[in-house]
Amino acid sequence: MPRQSFCSVKTGAVRERPRVVATYAIGDIQGCYETFEQLLGRIAFDRSRDRLWLVGDLVNRGPRSLDVLRFLRELGPAAISVLGNHDLHLLARASGLTGAKRLDTLDDVLAAPDRDELMAWLAARPLLYREGDWVLVHAGLHPQWTLAEAESHARRIEDCLRDPRRRPSVIGPAGFEPALRVLTTIRTCHDDGTLCKFHGPLARVPVSCRPWFSHPGRRTHGVPVVFGHWAALGYQRGDDYLALDSGCVWGGALTAVCLEDGKVYMEPAREKQS
Repeated sequence: MPRQSFCSVKTGAVRERPRVVATYAIGDIQGCYETFEQLLGRIAFDRSRDRLWLVGDLVNRGPRSLDVLRFLRELGPAAISVLGNHDLHLLARASGLTGAKRLDTLDDVLAAPDRDELMAWLAARPLLYREGDWVLVHAGLHPQWTLAEAESHARRIEDCLRDPRRRPSVIGPAGFEPALRVLTTIRTCHDDGTLCKFHGPLARVPVSCRPWFSHPGRRTHGVPVVFGHWAALGYQRGDDYLALDSGCVWGGALTAVCLEDGKVYMEPAREKQS
């Protein structure tokens, strides 16, 4: 678990004490680099002592995916990101496993001189990151999974993604492998655990579906999960979940939460997908 600390600088009687490490969990960037820059300024991010936890969907639909990837790759261990469905779509396109979608904004990434280095960096990101009591994932966890089972699925698929020869087995023409689809696309599911095709706001969840995080059969109740993906849900915080996709690419905001003190920062979107 991130060390307990304050996100603001404390001043002692004699001199200003340096701020200890702060961990900022940030929602789906999706190529909105200008908004991301403004948010980092708002939180006074310092790469020498702070860390970023990113819920994935770093790229696509926003205008500056290439800048986002280059910046985060250069941050090294100061940035921890899991893979989202749009990141996987980029890897699939770069691997020749799928074609462009109508709203894609990935051509500059695919044509970049450092494309291979960026794709290798992206493919090496985890699908699930765990530190102490916290879990970071793009969309969520299947309610029938234990945490150990979720980690096992993630590690197995990560091994395939990092090997170009095995990558088609999990993001090939047939689509995402089932466990990968859960980790990167789940929002709601039926009582039996099958995924619902729903992406609207919480108030309109069909009566036959339940959000994965409040499913009565969820076997990871009590495990605090940080996730994104569900833009219509927006920023939400429960006893054991933190939802951070506030629809930046759709004209909403980019949200950051300091995990040490719970303070919330929301930067209004400066880009909008056309």
